[in-house]
Amino acid sequence: MQAVEISSHGGPEVLKIAERPMPAVGPDEVLIAVEAAGVSRADLMQRKGNYHPPPGASDIPGLDVAGTVREVGSSVQGWRKGDRVCALLSGGGYAEYCSVPAVQVLPIPPGWSATEATTLPENLFTVYDNLVTRARLKSGDTVLVHGGTSGIGSMAIMLAQAIGAKPYATAGTEEKCAACRTLGALDAVNYRTMDFVEVVKEWTAGRGVDVVLDMVGGPYLEKNIEVMAVEGRLTLIATQGGTTGTLPIHRLMMKRGTIVASTLRARTPEEKGEVARQLLANIWPLLPSKEHIRPLIDRVFPLEDASRAHQRLEEGDHIGKIVLLVNQANKRAG
Repeated sequence: MQAVEISSHGGPEVLKIAERPMPAVGPDEVLIAVEAAGVSRADLMQRKGNYHPPPGASDIPGLDVAGTVREVGSSVQGWRKGDRVCALLSGGGYAEYCSVPAVQVLPIPPGWSATEATTLPENLFTVYDNLVTRARLKSGDTVLVHGGTSGIGSMAIMLAQAIGAKPYATAGTEEKCAACRTLGALDAVNYRTMDFVEVVKEWTAGRGVDVVLDMVGGPYLEKNIEVMAVEGRLTLIATQGGTTGTLPIHRLMMKRGTIVASTLRARTPEEKGEVARQLLANIWPLLPSKEHIRPLIDRVFPLEDASRAHQRLEEGDHIGKIVLLVNQANKRAG
């Protein structure tokens, strides 16, 4: 099969098309003929040598795919050849075929194409686990989403609105702030030109927000605690701005605040499968209508142009998910 491999650690140009053997399929796995693969910041970090795949995972980048089941393992129940699916991977998405534990697979929602469904796995697994499960976001809560037009950020806005919460967002341009409002944010602030703490407190009559979803890390730590309401929760999912920061412990104590943090890639299939079950029960029924959660795709590149897709993501001008179109022949071969 054709796949994109990281020929050496470095810039986007190190991504090369290569011939790779078909992945083996274990008894608890399914083989997916990939039609589309998502591009994420984790892929960029892996390409640079800063985020290695967990033991046993493919060295091929790519954490989410959509396509058709081509083979099922001997112990797999509930899936069969020809099923239209999307899946969260630990690696291996930039390829014509990938194998994945069956518990990490979900059906493509009715009315969604494979390209559209590729926006779901990594984004929804991450956002649901961190906002709903860990930060206990519920209907009526306010939430501040940093980076509201990224794949994760846009999904967080839509998910928050879908469950009845009240999302606000930060973004780096006025155009992106407008996009956040279109997605469902009550308002958005340009963090490059304004102090988001002051603005959000003004929006909330000085109260602050119940939950903050942050992917910046260290430089935002103090500000995130300041913008939290009493009994607020900060959930950390990335460190794009830095891995260390100053923790104002007294302010956190006065607010009776909670900080939670997590990564997803290295968790066991059983742990990821539990998130998948919650998504299937609580979120998947909302998807066919596309009323609250809808596909937001910035650009689609062919698999052989993975380097251009990475360049687009690194430039930071994207709004929504960047997707690789893998092999449309797979759609007909299922």
